[in-house]
Amino acid sequence: MCKSALLEALQRAEKGDVAAVDVVIELAYPELKRLARRALAMERMNHTLRPTALVNEVWLKLNGEHGMYESRTRFFGLAARAIRQILVDHARKRLTVKRIGWSTHIVLDEEVLLSGGLPLPLMLALDQAIDKLADVDPRKARVVEMRFFAGMEDEEIAHVLAVSERTVKRDWVFARAFLFGMVYGDGA
Repeated sequence: MCKSALLEALQRAEKGDVAAVDVVIELAYPELKRLARRALAMERMNHTLRPTALVNEVWLKLNGEHGMYESRTRFFGLAARAIRQILVDHARKRLTVKRIGWSTHIVLDEEVLLSGGLPLPLMLALDQAIDKLADVDPRKARVVEMRFFAGMEDEEIAHVLAVSERTVKRDWVFARAFLFGMVYGDGA
């Protein structure tokens, strides 16, 4: 994707140029589809969402989002958050259908977190823990969203958040410990 062309289209769309929105869709779609593939690769094997459907849902969720065309950083940050919300909503619906009880004890370790195939109750517990992390430090929560739900690498996250890779790595270490404590620990 040509970053400068996307940036120009985003700037024009932010100013109200309706034709520029079509250009944004055309230029951003391949990157969003790549993010969707990566996010779904970390999900359970029999996931019913497909990358194209996930990207379409992301577009629907982003439609009308205040400031979504403000910058490339804002656009892809909102897309990562939308991916998280869609996957969590999908997990909630599936959990409701399966009628799985919340009494199941869930163990969260780094292997489970990074290997994908999260059990539905763990996905929902993780979502709640990320919300609590956002109350403590919103940037660290965004790092988790982008790394875990959008499958972005540290370098990409650093670019989106306009921080150094080292900062992203420190944020991830803190966030991971926080999330483990919330999901596996006492949740206080």
